[in-house]
Amino acid sequence: MIRCSHCQREFDRKGEDKSVAFISGSIMGDEYIESYFFCDNCGVYTVEIYHDRFMGEDEISVRGPLPKSEGDAKVNLIQQCPEPWDKKCRCEAHRSYFGGWLD
Repeated sequence: MIRCSHCQREFDRKGEDKSVAFISGSIMGDEYIESYFFCDNCGVYTVEIYHDRFMGEDEISVRGPLPKSEGDAKVNLIQQCPEPWDKKCRCEAHRSYFGGWLD
């Protein structure tokens, strides 16, 4: 379950509140998946970060609230990638999003 980081409204992942965009990247052998959720109630983004550790327990954290302008820019960047689910993708969008940290 993920909630808006501002108003705490629960997002319905199977309904209208599916993630707007997500991207996966491999950093030092670990996989990071960042999923963006937009709250229509308060107009901000919440980011769910799933960290799949190669050695150790997985971790889920939440970042936000992100202002709409900042979230829109990240979502636009992610949408430029033809395969955002591919942690090994090295397109310009992936490289820019992860800032040179990719394996």
